[in-house]
Order: sequence, then C-alpha cells, then structure tokens
Amino acid sequence: MRLHREGYTIMLTTGLVLLALNLLAYFYLFSDNSLAIVLLAVASLILFGLIVQFFRVPNRALTLHDAQIIAPADGTIVVIEETEESEYFKERRRQISIFMSPLNVHVNRNPVSGVVRYFKYYPGKYLVAWHPKSSTENERTTIVIQAKNGVEVLFRQIAGAVARRIRWYVKEGQPVEQGQEMGFIKFGSRVDVFLPLDADIKVNIGERTKGGVTVLAELKD
Repeated sequence: MRLHREGYTIMLTTGLVLLALNLLAYFYLFSDNSLAIVLLAVASLILFGLIVQFFRVPNRALTLHDAQIIAPADGTIVVIEETEESEYFKERRRQISIFMSPLNVHVNRNPVSGVVRYFKYYPGKYLVAWHPKSSTENERTTIVIQAKNGVEVLFRQIAGAVARRIRWYVKEGQPVEQGQEMGFIKFGSRVDVFLPLDADIKVNIGERTKGGVTVLAELKD
C-alpha cells in the first residue's frame, strides 16, 4: 500500500496542527490534567489515522480485459437504470452509479483502454452525491473513452456535499490504459458510468465495488 500524492499537503498540515495543539495542551492548557492530555492525544491519533486511510492506495491485481468495463472507483452500486444521456451521446444509455463514502479508497481509474475522445470540467453545486440532480448540477467532469473495439464509454466524476475537490489526469486525444489512475475525488462523492443499452451488466444494486477490479459489464462485439 502507498499514500496518494493528493493527500501529502493535507496530511502534513493536519499532522503539524495536531502536534502543535497537543504540545500546547501538554505545556499550557492541561499541564495539570493528565487525563485530558491523554484523551486529546488519542483523539488526535484517530483523526490523523482517518485522514491517512482516506488517501491510501492499496496494492491490487487489476482486471484487464478489452471486452469488460471495470469499476472506476471503490464504493457501492446505487443506480442501475436506462436513462437519457444528454451531454455527449444525446440518446438513451445504461447508467451505473457508484457512491463513494469517506471510508472508501478515492482513486479513480479508467474503466477501459482506449483514447479519450471527450473531456469537460463543470463547476457547479454541492448537492449530496445521491441526489438525482447531482450528476447534472454538481461540480463534475465528463470523460468519454473510445475502446479498442470502437465502443465509447462515458463516465463522470461528481462532487458531493463533502467532496469539493476533483482532480483529473487525462485530456482529449490521450491514449489511456484500463485500470490506470485517471483522477481523485477528495472526501466522498460519486462516479456515473454510461454504457450501451446492450451491455451485459454484471453487478447489482447494493453491491460493493473495487476500483480497477470489479467487472461492471461486458460489451457486445
């Protein structure tokens, strides 16, 4: 396991603030109250541990298959439905949505190998990630990758009420590999994936996913 570079500044800042707070408590605020000092130290360690675990990147054997759509994020499947995709395809698609809690790994990965045909970033609101309008009104990115067989897969990084910072590492025209890191969303969010209607869905509502590992669907030839 390693720690993601997106967390370096936050972890360092948090560590320094907590260290300063504990030193202040030890020498001045609670110098005569050992219980308060111990409780503050324990609370500080727990808080720092939670922040560190948020930026963890576990070692995984990635699933690599040209005919399969792999989960771009860790989380829970909250939507599987046929819907109108109005930004790029402008036609009906099969949508799979993954909700990412603050306890999930928050690295985002390319669901297929291919070429990025479309990318756009939208500033927006911060509705809760499971709100029906979050995919069209929240801060978000839209990425379309054309797979090697010519099929295009669209997915969106969506900010939530807590997640207010989206990072991405792709651009239009860039070749990408399945399972490769394409971005990061800080502190809880959602990822939507839009597939052809004839895609063979392999997951169910409520199922937990592992980014880069779980097979969401298989594409038809």
